[in-house]
Amino acid sequence: MSKKLVLFCDFDGTITEKDNIVAIVKKFAPPEWEAITEQILSQQISVQEGVGKLFQLLPSSLRQDIVDYIVQEATIRPGFADFVRFCREEGIELLITSGGIDFFVQPILAPFDLGGVPIYCNGSDFSGENITITWPHSCDEHCTNGCGMCKTTIIRRYDPATHYRVVIGDSITDLAGAKIADYVIARSFLAEKAKELALSHSTFATFHDVIGTLTELKQEVV
Repeated sequence: MSKKLVLFCDFDGTITEKDNIVAIVKKFAPPEWEAITEQILSQQISVQEGVGKLFQLLPSSLRQDIVDYIVQEATIRPGFADFVRFCREEGIELLITSGGIDFFVQPILAPFDLGGVPIYCNGSDFSGENITITWPHSCDEHCTNGCGMCKTTIIRRYDPATHYRVVIGDSITDLAGAKIADYVIARSFLAEKAKELALSHSTFATFHDVIGTLTELKQEVV
């Protein structure tokens, strides 16, 4: 029986060439951000706890300054617009699954034709003195990682008996999802881990590479 392709595409370091949260805190946060980031990367604290702490360092009054800066700073990986068009033309279901925050993810993606593409990311609250991050897509009962935006929770909504689930990503925040996916299209840290764990995968540098891989997968799966 054929299966339907469904893609779970990361944002920071995947759609954009660099991590936007790191760029924001480097520019706007006091020096304490470095120690918090190291705690996240070394898994001393969860991603959810760490990201919450990072944005608590930033005054809510900086909202527009941050958006203006990151929209100008963010570089979209080559081929992304073609990739979105390819998915639409081929009837491939695409979800953006981002550990980023709505107030900068949405403006960065605004120039692209993403009508009908769900964008899952963390939320934000500027009503207090400092920025508070909200978690509308936190972990379900099957995940205890404190992801913040839990990618495995979203992936598990798609039955592997009827869907061929593909994760596209680059970092440690994509690893848990990659482990339960049918296939991984990876770069950087995630590519290294996919090879180490013998996950079914290919690598990419641009979204034109992703299109090439999906063209082959579609012939095998559908």
